[in-house]
Amino acid sequence: MMRRVILFFALGTFVALGLYMAFVLNWSYSSGERAGWIQKFSRKGWICKTWEGELIMVSLPGSLPEKFAFTVRDDAVAARINQAMGERVTVHYQQHEGLPGSCFGDTGYWVDGVTMSAQVGSAPAPAATPTPAPAAPPK
Repeated sequence: MMRRVILFFALGTFVALGLYMAFVLNWSYSSGERAGWIQKFSRKGWICKTWEGELIMVSLPGSLPEKFAFTVRDDAVAARINQAMGERVTVHYQQHEGLPGSCFGDTGYWVDGVTMSAQVGSAPAPAATPTPAPAAPPK
């Protein structure tokens, strides 16, 4: 009888942990976009290899930059980030909370998309103002 209780408790614990992991891996606490320059990007980990990076964000010229640490789990997104090194980019991320250990990445911010951004100071050219037609000569 005691053996059944222990077996039932162990099985219940594994099922509960499996449901918890499925929930936190598929549910996003928040999502959004950040723009800046990729400063650091590398593949890290002893057993579970993930891409880890830092995005430098500058809100105003002359202000101190803010670092945004992120994790990339998709190799295709990592390849696009590697191609965009040194360029201004916008990354789309999802924040995952409650993950145990670092096997899922060093940060809770998982980048799942990247797009090239316009360079700062490269605003579109102003529209040309039409010049008025010369007045018709009097008759």
